[in-house]
Amino acid sequence: MVVANLSASDNFFGFFGINQQFNIDLAELDRAYMAIQKEVHPDRHARGSDTEQRIAMQMSTFANTAFQTLKNPIQRGLYICQLHGVDARLESNTAMPAAFLLQQMAWRENLDEYAEDLPALESMAVDVGSAYKETVKEVAQAIDRLGNYERATELLRGLLFIDKFSVELDDAIEALI
Repeated sequence: MVVANLSASDNFFGFFGINQQFNIDLAELDRAYMAIQKEVHPDRHARGSDTEQRIAMQMSTFANTAFQTLKNPIQRGLYICQLHGVDARLESNTAMPAAFLLQQMAWRENLDEYAEDLPALESMAVDVGSAYKETVKEVAQAIDRLGNYERATELLRGLLFIDKFSVELDDAIEALI
């Protein structure tokens, strides 16, 4: 019989029994996820009734979705904002502060200019990584300290750009190694 109860929580944080905040203990999230998966994994209910197997599959799928969302800082932040009624409107709202857009343009130009210069790309990766970490700190402050979900969504939209650029930069570095 599947014991975990989807209806017992109204969100992913409640499902895992962790506080609803941006800064979470990832080790605690891992432990909670493993405990739930141990209980609801479909293989554990292979001999159960069709209903029990279906519920186990639904619970396992929900646990996977919840875990992946909370594990990723961008997805976690967007989820928290959504829980507070703030939609980032990622598909339609691409407005960003001018300084951020200028930084993005400079990074892109440097990526093109230094496409064959491994030390320059690695140095750039350090700068981009620092910008990512700083933005994550700002998101944490906007959500956990200030409860400013509008500001958090603006920062998270920027973080998505930084994350995407970071992947492109990593690919360029890998191509040279």
